[in-house]
Amino acid sequence: MFKVILWDNDGVLVDTEKFYYLANKKLLSRYGVNLTEDLFRDLYLTRSIGAWHLIPKVDSESMDIPELKKERNAIYLRMLQTEEFRINGVEEALTALKEKYIMGIVTSSRREHFEMIHSRTGFIRFFKLILTNEDYDKSKPDPEPYLKALEMLETEPKDGLVIEDSERGLIAAKRAGMTCWVIPNHLSSHGDFSKADKILSNIGEVAELLLDHQR
Repeated sequence: MFKVILWDNDGVLVDTEKFYYLANKKLLSRYGVNLTEDLFRDLYLTRSIGAWHLIPKVDSESMDIPELKKERNAIYLRMLQTEEFRINGVEEALTALKEKYIMGIVTSSRREHFEMIHSRTGFIRFFKLILTNEDYDKSKPDPEPYLKALEMLETEPKDGLVIEDSERGLIAAKRAGMTCWVIPNHLSSHGDFSKADKILSNIGEVAELLLDHQR
């Protein structure tokens, strides 16, 4: 049925979304902004607009957003160097699927963060294609990241399966004309997944469903 599996990274292959939330929360708190989990879900995982506009006087000349992003990214990178983010069953699922499917990662992560994460997991060996935030112009929920991946892999949308955890990722996949299965996690579980083709509880179910279909 499918020839290609395109995986989201954060929240699907690794449990890093919570650290990105904490990095943003820590920095924003210095400017009097309380970034709650509900706000993070809405601004980052659904609308993909960020939270810098919540800082008082954000439009003033003294507020350097690029510098704030740089500081936030450094906080997040330090967490990725030390915190535990492995998800049980991921390596086993990828191992089982590798010989049957072409696989790629399509992530909104910065390449610097992505490379730090997978220098610790060793998962890169499973994937033919990797697209990070620097590899496209428009991020999810825009379909561009998935459309670019399909083009590079010379694959039609109907032949590709996307595995996502967030509402913005689901929207991007469906706008690209692809089948999308969602594995919600703590931070993303309140999203609207009514357009998902399947809602699963763990990554092991992905391998089970796909391999059972081939038998």
